Amino acid sequence: EWERARGGVETGSQAGSALTAVHHVTQNGGLYKKPFNEAFEETPMLVAVLTYVGYGVLTLFGYLRDFLRHWRIEKCHHATERKEQQDFVSLYQDFENFYTRNLYMRIRDNWNRPICSVPGARVDIMERQSHDYNWSFKYTGNIIKGVINMGSYNYLGFARNTGSCQEAAAKVLEEYGVGVCSTRQEIGNLDKHEELEKLVASFLGVEAAMAYASYLPVLVVLQGCLILSDELNHASLVLGARLSGATIRIFKHNNMQSLEKLLKDAIVYGQPRTRRPWKKILILVEGIYSMEGSIVRLPEVIALKKKYKAYLYLDEAHSIGALGPTGRGVVDYFGLDPEDVDVMMGTFTKSFGASGGYIGGKKELIDYLRTHSHSAVYATSLSPPVVEQIVTSMKCIMGQDGTTLGKECIQQLAENTRYFRRRLKEMGFIIYGNEDSPVVPLMLYMPAKIGAFGREMLKRNVGVVVVGFPATPIIESRARFCLSAAHTKEILDTALKEIDEVGDLLQLKYSRHRLVPLLDRPFDETTYEETED
Repeated sequence: EWERARGGVETGSQAGSALTAVHHVTQNGGLYKKPFNEAFEETPMLVAVLTYVGYGVLTLFGYLRDFLRHWRIEKCHHATERKEQQDFVSLYQDFENFYTRNLYMRIRDNWNRPICSVPGARVDIMERQSHDYNWSFKYTGNIIKGVINMGSYNYLGFARNTGSCQEAAAKVLEEYGVGVCSTRQEIGNLDKHEELEKLVASFLGVEAAMAYASYLPVLVVLQGCLILSDELNHASLVLGARLSGATIRIFKHNNMQSLEKLLKDAIVYGQPRTRRPWKKILILVEGIYSMEGSIVRLPEVIALKKKYKAYLYLDEAHSIGALGPTGRGVVDYFGLDPEDVDVMMGTFTKSFGASGGYIGGKKELIDYLRTHSHSAVYATSLSPPVVEQIVTSMKCIMGQDGTTLGKECIQQLAENTRYFRRRLKEMGFIIYGNEDSPVVPLMLYMPAKIGAFGREMLKRNVGVVVVGFPATPIIESRARFCLSAAHTKEILDTALKEIDEVGDLLQLKYSRHRLVPLLDRPFDETTYEETED
């Protein structure tokens, strides 16, 4: 079996060291029109052992501190049940509470930092201090100016307070006001909403589209249906799938053999107990996986979908605008037909610098969702200035504004992504994901290094996002960088210099494969890594 996040098609010749098996995969029968380079280097054994030891030590100290709190030797800050409610059903799960008060609180200062500027290439951060070990914070009144922003999803740089988008949104604000104060089905359906949905459908290349103010509760009831979900799908997709009432089965990340086996079993055995055929089989995947930086193997997924007559639901939250020669997402990136994707979902919160999301597909599907989706029926409509921000930025990407700004932003993001990834790999860091993905995870592993990396980078005026359990597996903590077209080469070089320095300070350069520059590598094959049980 394949280990998590190392899926693929097992063909080609074996290469690499004895510790990590690297396979080169050919073009899979012509499914791919260009090279697909994706790598997940195995965690070094010593690092994995030390990471487990680190969590073990923290756990032991956690129990010791809980003992001291119980006897009131140490002050207790965490939420506890009142004595008269101790026989009731617990409001707090014991382990979650334990983890929060003894592990998360040590590094809590790395999250929820308030910024007080536009989330562009640089941001201003409000300085804060804690005098009770991160249980509470007090603001000093100082502002940390010009911090390099390596965490926002501002892929194309449209999150700004100047330019055509700002001017158009300000004009609509004067004409329409801020809020709509009604749902689309009542009197909250503006001409701007109709314009937006026609533009989104044209942009995606589908029959119809629908815009949402809320991005989460969109799935409808799917009783008697089967959802085949990638194991690394976002929490919003997992929640939606659970709420749908469908049966859910998980396949290994980007592993087509695992997916095909589930499809075969679903068709052969049908529903549990009754053995009746499933009403629908829905494959649920993302364009770019936000924690791994990997890109879905969409040509292979579509081939399996057609072979077994399933349906495909594609979430393009991170890929729309950020991938493809025209910014139309992962479908555009692979040069595929949008009609091969039954449900195309995405968000306006990232590449478009706005809020809300969309669903695109057949007209019958969109008409059904307008009357059955809870978000469509009950949620308040998108704010008019937000709609105008989306329309203006999307027209810019499509070139309908009469300029080449959108195309230049797409090209700049692609250049920044490849340059940043290449430099980090050359420095010796373990970097996950696809070489074209603007989401760049840098592996930290050890719990103490999560907080240390975030703090040291902020000291050097670079803002980064660090991620640990439960958002990642317990031994795969990481820093996640998000590239933007707003980043200049000078900004990236400054950030890389500081990352290199902190990497040496914290001994984060774990990679055993020092890569040569990309220009010197062959591009006729796909590279990914496999470990066998």
